[in-house]
Amino acid sequence: MPHKKLSANVDINSEGRYPIRTVSHLTGVNSITLRAWERRYGLIKPVRTAKGHRLYVQNDIDLIQQILILLDKGISIGQVREHLGLPVKNKVEGQIDPWAAYQQRIINAIVRFDIDKLDHEYNDVLSLYPVEMFIKNLVIPLLKSLGERWLSAEGSIAEEHFFAVYLRNKLGARFHHHSNRAAGTKFIAACMPREQHEIGLMLFCLSALDHDKQVVYLGANTPLMELVEPVVRAQANAVLLSSSVDPPERVWSEDLPRLVQAIEVPVFIGGYTAIKFCDAIVNAGGIPLGAGIQQAIKRMDEELGK
Repeated sequence: MPHKKLSANVDINSEGRYPIRTVSHLTGVNSITLRAWERRYGLIKPVRTAKGHRLYVQNDIDLIQQILILLDKGISIGQVREHLGLPVKNKVEGQIDPWAAYQQRIINAIVRFDIDKLDHEYNDVLSLYPVEMFIKNLVIPLLKSLGERWLSAEGSIAEEHFFAVYLRNKLGARFHHHSNRAAGTKFIAACMPREQHEIGLMLFCLSALDHDKQVVYLGANTPLMELVEPVVRAQANAVLLSSSVDPPERVWSEDLPRLVQAIEVPVFIGGYTAIKFCDAIVNAGGIPLGAGIQQAIKRMDEELGK
């Protein structure tokens, strides 16, 4: 079947139909989720080639965008058909917030240290929702809830560690699986000195991959001057640093200014440290991003002109 190329990542065949990988790129919804929406909820009905490959038309892409808008408003995937005016079987009245339900089930699994149940819920939610919604509506509130449980003595450090290790392993696997698909701007990602917790940075990088960014991931507690060589060798367009703890004082007075002077690309800093030390970052030549993932990605795009 002949194809014409629209861009480096967008294919369309001679009949105006898109393969699933292209639809995933255009909408930000991964292929697993698109297939789940089709099989489990009958929301999208692509045509099939003789070999069984799915092909979508523009109306399908428009429908996916409508579904994303509804999901972003907090409507569960199971309620989407009703909101789209499609026939609904076995309608359930008074459904609860799907994210609150997922959070409660995951907390129950964590309390019991039940890896199988945790794995089931994690895989289920990521099969139905885009990763950005998963991060915004489940992971971040869940981490906050676990912290509150520990502070109130209702939970324990063991629970937090159990989930943190699980999440880091899962996000790391997902990161490496998707990292070779990106073709956009490239940045070096690292945690600042003293920052040992990588989950915030990993969540950011996963969202960045969904926005077609290329990521060279270095991880926790990275001395700033160690970033110079990776920037040069990887031909990176930017550096992204993340931290939620106070770095050594010399970072603002010595290390960050030296790094900014040593490389020819912007140095972005995210996390709560970027809010607390905003003025110090600007004075040192860096660019503070704050703690919101989507706002940070948008600011990076504006600064890089992409």
